[in-house]
Amino acid sequence: MTASDQEDIGRPVASYLAPAPSGAVGVDLPVPGRALAIGAHPDDTDFGCGGTLAKWAAAGCVVTELVLTDGSKGSWDPTADRAELVALRREEQRAAAAALGAGSVVFLDHVDGELTSGLSERAEVCRVIREIRPDVVLGHDPWKRYRLHPDHRHAGFLAVEGIVAARDPHFYPEQGLDPHRPACLLLWEADEVDHVEGIEGFLDTKLAALLAHRSQWVSTMGIDADRTAEEEGFETRIRQRAAEAGAVAGLPIGEAFKRIDRL
Repeated sequence: MTASDQEDIGRPVASYLAPAPSGAVGVDLPVPGRALAIGAHPDDTDFGCGGTLAKWAAAGCVVTELVLTDGSKGSWDPTADRAELVALRREEQRAAAAALGAGSVVFLDHVDGELTSGLSERAEVCRVIREIRPDVVLGHDPWKRYRLHPDHRHAGFLAVEGIVAARDPHFYPEQGLDPHRPACLLLWEADEVDHVEGIEGFLDTKLAALLAHRSQWVSTMGIDADRTAEEEGFETRIRQRAAEAGAVAGLPIGEAFKRIDRL
């Protein structure tokens, strides 16, 4: 018996999923009943998997977005009122979620730029996973090489480690919630892509969600002095990225992920 066989003894079979052959790139999961997207900041889930969430929501999936930080450093204006910025970014994220068809947004409100992936933060993510009970979780790839922003790295680890905690009954039993094991984890920004979700018909929806984050137009999207031209430039960049992601799997446009099924 191999170590892999031993690992699988007693493991619940999550799968309505068929694994892609070794070395192949999988395409389009069956539409999950529930999906949870975990992002470090307001707008991260929209950049990372907005088209996928919109596609699934349109097919009946209940989509929840979990935002780990308050977005309070998301401005290049040194005079910006941070409390007002936090409130504004909440409103923007709710508007973006509505554009995608997401059912709800959960905010954990950790200070932007100061997120850590410690035990207390893991417990918070574990609780949300156990409450939402998603079939698929989506998040940042914490192992992406040369990643600059620490919040993105910590958010990725919290998604991974939150799943580990949520699935096992001896983690945080004081929560009084049943364990939950998702069927699949999709990590965006991955260096090693092995899954693509086609988003034909949903790229405009993703763009609408992104543009709902008006506070990020200057700093993130490059939309400032010449709004019309710069907005067109931003949309062109997003379309090019979607085309590049889709091309990995022979699709016109898509969103690319590292897929982990052995949860």
